[in-house]
Amino acid sequence: MATSVAMASLPLGRALTPWSADRRLRFRSSGIAFASLDQKTYAQGIKISEGIGGLPMVSLLSPHGSEAEIYLFGGCITSWKVSNGKDLLFVRPDAVFNGKKPISGGIPHCFPQFGPGPIQQHGFARNMGWSIADSDNVEGDPIITLELRDDPYSRSMWDFRFQALYKVKLHSNSLSTVLTVTNTDKKTFSFTTALHTYFRASIGGVSVKGLKGCKTLNKDPDPSNPLEGKEEREVITFPGFVDCVYLDAPKEIFLDNGIGDVINIQNSNWSDAVLWNPHMQMESCYKDFVCVENAKIGQVHLEPEQSWIAEQKLAIS
Repeated sequence: MATSVAMASLPLGRALTPWSADRRLRFRSSGIAFASLDQKTYAQGIKISEGIGGLPMVSLLSPHGSEAEIYLFGGCITSWKVSNGKDLLFVRPDAVFNGKKPISGGIPHCFPQFGPGPIQQHGFARNMGWSIADSDNVEGDPIITLELRDDPYSRSMWDFRFQALYKVKLHSNSLSTVLTVTNTDKKTFSFTTALHTYFRASIGGVSVKGLKGCKTLNKDPDPSNPLEGKEEREVITFPGFVDCVYLDAPKEIFLDNGIGDVINIQNSNWSDAVLWNPHMQMESCYKDFVCVENAKIGQVHLEPEQSWIAEQKLAIS
């Protein structure tokens, strides 16, 4: 498989500096909680509350009427509503909010492993508690930055020290994220990653444009032995099971969700894309969503004190 690795060599101090540990709100699946929820004032348009299952949840509220919800468990964005109240993301009906299993839906993180491999499926970042590192409001747009650091749980699977910062910005018609991974260890490490975005959809009417000409790794019918090919279609539809990686994807693709919305999916430094719909393997809900994911399938190699940065912007056309 061809790989494309891009690195940004930033000193540790150049990244967003997190607050000291005693000022951060952190949730761990072990049960550290929420005692200090009312003791911290966040930027305008940002609210912390108890979500489903009592898990800490961040709400972003734009003066333009758009909203987003993010669970600290997994750093998972579970809702993005535009001004008409329509939620463009999808959470599966089998999703659990117990702080033990990853939240199935929204925008889960895949880190430091995309897909199956030597550690748990899609890595551990979606199965850990993130903390609030910063909050801001710029011209009415609320911005929250979450942080994930290694701990004994992560090092039991992947023995490296790291910092991941995830900045989420809500605008009137868009949701933007910036993921910054920094090597805080004394040795080099490598990882793969993705944002496993579930979009609300009517699968019979879904189409994706912008991937024609990309090299493909088609996991249908054998996920362990993907078929190499080239995308020849201008418009990709989902008549059945789809699980396909698109290498060296363009910076912009378009999703028609089949329910009246065209979503512009932009990226910087997410070199690849993934399309997935489980079809009859998930009979209860496959008709109601499609996954269009920005990904980094090739290994990212980081030397100590180096950082890798990738941005995503979802916008209603």
